[in-house]
Amino acid sequence: MKKRRAEAVWRGNLTEGNGSMKLGSGLFESSYSFSSRFEEGEGTNPEELLGAAHAGCFSMALSNILAEEGFAPEEIQTEAEVSLDKVDGGFKITEIKLITQARVPEISEKEFLEHAKNAKGNCPVSLALGGTEISLEASLE
Repeated sequence: MKKRRAEAVWRGNLTEGNGSMKLGSGLFESSYSFSSRFEEGEGTNPEELLGAAHAGCFSMALSNILAEEGFAPEEIQTEAEVSLDKVDGGFKITEIKLITQARVPEISEKEFLEHAKNAKGNCPVSLALGGTEISLEASLE
């Protein structure tokens, strides 16, 4: 399987420095800083990019699981809320909440929730984040 790459550059100290992050595909590049990570400053941050990766991975995994079970999802929209908190004198991603809405014809709410829970626990990004609490709020449109 192909290896994916991304890179980051940081210049200066933590609070006054700045940097940039970009995807290996060249489709995304943005600045980041202490302010964009720990306050409400302009630019992106690692948690936001991790959230995008997790939302994308989960949506694809859920789509695949549904298709394997004979359902044809029309759309799966997922948002990831990533919580970065101060823990024991340092910072830790303490929780990622996946919020998903889907249009899937001919599926019951119960079946949908079962498949969504399966996708949450087994998508590659969820598996990579084994030390982080991952919660799920799922609903059908």
